Amino acid sequence: MRAMVCTRYGPPEVLELQELDKPVPKTGEILIKVHASTVTAGDCEMRSFKFPVLLWIPLRLYLGVRKPRMKVLGQEFAGEVESAGSEQTLFVEGDRIFGSTELKLGAYADYLCLPADYALTRMADGVSFEEAAAMPTGGMNALFFLRKAGIRAGQKVLIIGAGGSIGTLAVQLARNSGAEVTAVDSGEKLDMLLTIGADKVIDYRKEDFTVTGETYDVIFDVAGKSPFSKTVNAIKPKGVYLMGNPNISQMFRRLIHTKKGGRKIIAGAASYNAEDLRYLDGLLADGKIRPVIDRIFPLEELSDAHRYVESGVKKGNVVISNQ
Repeated sequence: MRAMVCTRYGPPEVLELQELDKPVPKTGEILIKVHASTVTAGDCEMRSFKFPVLLWIPLRLYLGVRKPRMKVLGQEFAGEVESAGSEQTLFVEGDRIFGSTELKLGAYADYLCLPADYALTRMADGVSFEEAAAMPTGGMNALFFLRKAGIRAGQKVLIIGAGGSIGTLAVQLARNSGAEVTAVDSGEKLDMLLTIGADKVIDYRKEDFTVTGETYDVIFDVAGKSPFSKTVNAIKPKGVYLMGNPNISQMFRRLIHTKKGGRKIIAGAASYNAEDLRYLDGLLADGKIRPVIDRIFPLEELSDAHRYVESGVKKGNVVISNQ
């Protein structure tokens, strides 16, 4: 099978197209023919190994000290079940499925094997492989944080870094809850954010939301780049600050000020599961949400796709096609 192999930690050029043996499903696993995958910021971090200091040692030990232990990267996909190992009853041959590879990775290939009890689910009729592949990471992370906030109709929600894979789905999920959504990102992404449901948009390069005097019931900082104190002060009393990707300083201050001024400050990591994927698939099938797909690259141009994602200009998702 074709696979894009990460030969070492480094720039996008370390990804090479190679021929590998087609995997064979073990007990409880399924063999999946991959039709589409994506490139997320997390994929780029794994390839280049650019992680916060606190994560460096444990991730280096897990992912590989000198070079990647899992040679084929890729965290989310959509495809078809080709065959199944024994003691597996969740899927049958021919099922159209999508999901997360979790830390087994492996989506940048024509085939991969995964345990059937991973965060996997069938795709609804009418949903394309490209759309489904773009759902797991962004959708499950957006769900996790917005549920923590308990967003209700009529609340004012500000989403910082709204133009990426998590942010674009968070905008739509918040709007579905009846909230008034203000989306913050770079100017070139603002029109897109309005088309997916944002009520207001802010170009962070031209306007500082923390000095306008506007306050919000919930602020979701997807990128973790907003100044802590100014952001907290822009939240209403008893409001919620969702920290999607906090740095060391923000985590330290969050521990000290967990309920600063009556406001809740929440950080954490999503637990990937099939139930949430089924929920997202239902919303997608009903037209209540849609993943934003910026560009689609063929598998052999994965290096170019990684380079594009690292440029910071992508809108929503970058998809890799195996077709």
